[in-house]
Amino acid sequence: MVDVAVIGAAGYAGIEAVRWVLAHPRLSLVMATSGADAGRRISSVYPALAGATDLAFADPNAEAIASSATVAILAVPHTAAMDLAPQLLDAGVTVIDLSADFRLTDASVYEEWYGVEHSAPDLLVDAVYGLPELNRSRLAGARLVACPGCYPTATILAAFPAFESGVAIGTRVVADAKSGVSGAGRSAIPGTHFVTVNESLLPYKVGSHRHTPEMEQALTGVAGHDVSVMFTPHLVPMSRGLLSTVYMDVEEGFTTAEAVELYRGRYHAEPFVTVHEAGVMPSTAEVRGGNRAAIGVHVDERTNTLVAVCAIDNLGKGSASQGIQCLNAVLGFPETEGLDVAGQVV
Repeated sequence: MVDVAVIGAAGYAGIEAVRWVLAHPRLSLVMATSGADAGRRISSVYPALAGATDLAFADPNAEAIASSATVAILAVPHTAAMDLAPQLLDAGVTVIDLSADFRLTDASVYEEWYGVEHSAPDLLVDAVYGLPELNRSRLAGARLVACPGCYPTATILAAFPAFESGVAIGTRVVADAKSGVSGAGRSAIPGTHFVTVNESLLPYKVGSHRHTPEMEQALTGVAGHDVSVMFTPHLVPMSRGLLSTVYMDVEEGFTTAEAVELYRGRYHAEPFVTVHEAGVMPSTAEVRGGNRAAIGVHVDERTNTLVAVCAIDNLGKGSASQGIQCLNAVLGFPETEGLDVAGQVV
């Protein structure tokens, strides 16, 4: 068994990571930390886990983490991970980071979009971007994995086969994405109160969302030329789930049938990606509670536009369960181990 600590375990992504670790046949949850809930049993904060673990939340102390675990999953806000990860790595702990601190390869780009100085820029070159469908070859044995955010995961999965193959032309992508409220985190803020989000659809951070350079970095890498992303996120009144609709220019004559063939060919061996047949688009309901991504594609031949839609669970494939998929790859386990379960059907 591999001993795992989940740091920031009381948040939504953190407690999802706890849930997946507890269900994994070769992982053992030895520590779950929370500064605010330290000393409280996990099951008293999240009664759904009663009977699954008797652990209480602990203080997030790097020395205690390193003495208990060989793997740490960091479900902490940006800036917190860049302070903690170097200490854990120096102590020999493998780090699976769910935050944004090590996703960008250029510290100056991070500082521009996040507004803070990066305190561990030397680690950016070693961090492996944790989207297995894109970066699997680098995951085996990695010490630091930077798992992508929920918006980039869905958007990149929707777009990169078209850029990788050269089908997408031009340098611009338009991404229109919608996320459930859990993506905003557990802390209550006015913009995520029930009375604010219920029966309402809200675009936010239009043209300025921090996940934008992450998408551009990935798509530029597969395209072989600069790709810019015009990204508009929306908050929708549902607990969890994320859907990204991506628009790309294609050559005249490219058809929906060819798009389906392209995407199915690229993803045919991927255990967690489903490409629907022509005329079928994905929904967030079909991926709820699991690690699956569902993709639908359509070509508008009138405007020569490829529309690719990807649905994921923002707390699953968009965060915690993707972290477990990456950890499986790091440790040499089958990527599906502990994850190949049906999603929620209602």
